[in-house]
Amino acid sequence: MPASEREKMAAGEWYCCLDDELNLLRRQARLAVHAHNTLPPDERGAAAPALRALFAEAAPDIFIEAPFHCSYGINIVLGERVYFNAGCTILDSGSVMIGDRTMFGPGVQIYCAEHHKDLALRRAGIEIARPVEIGSDVWIGGGAIILGGVAIGDGAIVGAGAVVTKDVPAGATVVGNPARQISRF
Repeated sequence: MPASEREKMAAGEWYCCLDDELNLLRRQARLAVHAHNTLPPDERGAAAPALRALFAEAAPDIFIEAPFHCSYGINIVLGERVYFNAGCTILDSGSVMIGDRTMFGPGVQIYCAEHHKDLALRRAGIEIARPVEIGSDVWIGGGAIILGGVAIGDGAIVGAGAVVTKDVPAGATVVGNPARQISRF
């Protein structure tokens, strides 16, 4: 049974985010994100050195435009040729797995944390981390929001501004709030 709040978070159990170890990890992420976001443009792109050191795993040819934000970074795995346009945010209290050649439009947000519905527990910082898995060759349109616990299949398309609350099958196109599948062309 996990003992620390970090272990509970990693195990997908309810944990307290108001924890010294988690605060330290978030601070390290803020420093890496700041270093990435303030690099000269020619040094930022594919190398993403500060972020690469933070991520659990990242292929050598990822490209992350600035600004970018993540809460921990340690839970992010990026496949080959993953591209993030400007203004993307990943709140990675849970694992975030992104397959090869997946592209994110500007301002895409991924939220793994789910805060407790009980007011007293929410005030105490109790939350649970839900993983996000995005397959290969996925296109996520600008401003889309992907909630924790969602899997998006290979080759899927998420329309700009969509709020993805449920799994998306491989090859499907979803749009709207909440996201719903539309007919294939």
